[in-house]
Amino acid sequence: MALMDFIKKQFIDVIHWTEEGDDVLAYRYPMQDFEIQYGAQLTVRDSQMAVFVNEGKVADVFGPGLYKLTTQTLPVLTNLKNWDKLFESPFKSEVYFFSTRLRLDRKWGTPNPITIRDKDFGMVRMRAFGIYSYKLADPGRFYSEISGTRETYFVDDLDGQLRNLVITSMTDLFGESGVPFIDMAANQVEFSAALKEKLLPVFERYGLALDAFAVQNVSLPEELQKVLDTRIGMNMIGDMGRYTQYQTATAIPLAAQNEGGIAGIGAGLGAGMGIGQSMAAAMGQSQAAVAGGVTAAVPAAAVAGAAAASISADDVVATLEKLHGLVGKGVLSQAEFDAKKAELLAKLS
Repeated sequence: MALMDFIKKQFIDVIHWTEEGDDVLAYRYPMQDFEIQYGAQLTVRDSQMAVFVNEGKVADVFGPGLYKLTTQTLPVLTNLKNWDKLFESPFKSEVYFFSTRLRLDRKWGTPNPITIRDKDFGMVRMRAFGIYSYKLADPGRFYSEISGTRETYFVDDLDGQLRNLVITSMTDLFGESGVPFIDMAANQVEFSAALKEKLLPVFERYGLALDAFAVQNVSLPEELQKVLDTRIGMNMIGDMGRYTQYQTATAIPLAAQNEGGIAGIGAGLGAGMGIGQSMAAAMGQSQAAVAGGVTAAVPAAAVAGAAAASISADDVVATLEKLHGLVGKGVLSQAEFDAKKAELLAKLS
């Protein structure tokens, strides 16, 4: 058996790699005793590169093509003395294949919120995620820095390291730029371009070329997002007085149309008694003023107007709903209701 292995290894003269699957970045060609025959043929296919390693050091790098391993194609062989010995291989060396295809749809994201200093909000915690693509560009450097002598190096083995590099660079970018979170979230294309530019030398250090980089989402944790939504809402409201007038004017026709809803509630027994008592009190004050010799300069309407001036917008809406209920019951006419509505809305101006 040992003799058969010895004879078999002397005829290993065709070295090539056909990739199976798409998850391998580096592959060491299997050889008996790490020996390669002088004159062996090396086939490197498209989207591949090969590295010849002699005594632990990168001796040469081969791109796509067919090569015959001799002193002409591999100058390092001139320093090897045993290639002409019978059944003695001069190559106590290794060949590594590297896949140079684009690695697409690689995902990155912040597993936990990162803390940054923001111009608008002070110290905030944010999340971000997206995708990127890259390819292996310098197999010699990748061998020296990353894969080493491993028999197989997979794409997934590198993903964790690359994700951490992306997050670190993103944190630095936020700190250096001073751009507020709102602007980053609203300009993700520009943010992606800036982050890609920052990551190019980081990938290059490991023999990789960053092809594309995209930020798909930048967000705050849920509790901070609620604070941001509240602030945006306040900015949208602006003038609180005009906003209240708008809300009141919108609520009145809705209440008038909804006989079984808010207007119906306003026309209930308790509401009807309350509005009736208010009207009775106003009429009693007017009659007492006339009986006491007070001139018509202080009519009941003035008293009602003074009372209306001190009520809030919510009170105005509630009062109008109740009055509308009285119109439905025939207690007030439509003209009386319209006059009262105009009077109350005037108090909000």
